[in-house]
Amino acid sequence: MRIDLPTPSRALAIVAHPDDAEFQCGATFAKWAAQGCVVNHLICTDGAKGTWDAGADTAALVSTRIAEQREAANVLGSTGEVVHLGAVDGELEATLHWRERVAYWIRVLKPDVVLAHDPWRRWRLHSDHRAAGFLACDGVVAARDPHFHTHHDVPHHRPSELLLFETEEPDHFEDVSGYESVKVSALLAHRSQWRSTMSIDDNDDGTQRLAFDAHIREGLRSAGRRCGVVSAEAFRQIRDL
Repeated sequence: MRIDLPTPSRALAIVAHPDDAEFQCGATFAKWAAQGCVVNHLICTDGAKGTWDAGADTAALVSTRIAEQREAANVLGSTGEVVHLGAVDGELEATLHWRERVAYWIRVLKPDVVLAHDPWRRWRLHSDHRAAGFLACDGVVAARDPHFHTHHDVPHHRPSELLLFETEEPDHFEDVSGYESVKVSALLAHRSQWRSTMSIDDNDDGTQRLAFDAHIREGLRSAGRRCGVVSAEAFRQIRDL
């Protein structure tokens, strides 16, 4: 078991949907940003299916979620980029086309650390998370080697670490004690997801938001108990990339 990487100069979360990074590594990003790291988001899908309202204007929802993701990044202290690849929500596949796009942005943003969904998690229901995880892993390989995607106008780049979240077998933890409230605030910036993802109604008097806050904090404390700190986020670390 390992605790805490040295603060990277640059980090990149590659995720399936807007809000995935905040759920899975938001406190880690808040900590690193406070310590001077440039944190970046790469969102693979447009988030158009992120509502329970069958009559929703999905084009408007896409625009809303783009704005919410930028606000969430600001809450975390991000000074980096928020990139939206725009794949159709629910239809992401680990194809060569999307691998090339992911590799391109790894080369452009030059992260020391990439964070992503663990694509090997058993019984994973949402196909976008699985596909985004494979694209991140495959994109790291393609970005690091100069003979992949030679048409790119930027040089190849090799990250030093890959941290996989949503993993069944974590072996690395980031101590995020003191950053719990920032994570919650960044998640609440995704207001379009309050009802479907956070069980918060539009007419909530604050009770449901407090329950959500407590839920997130307990998840961080649970991970913290596994490594002997107050609060943590858990990852599977892949080194020697």
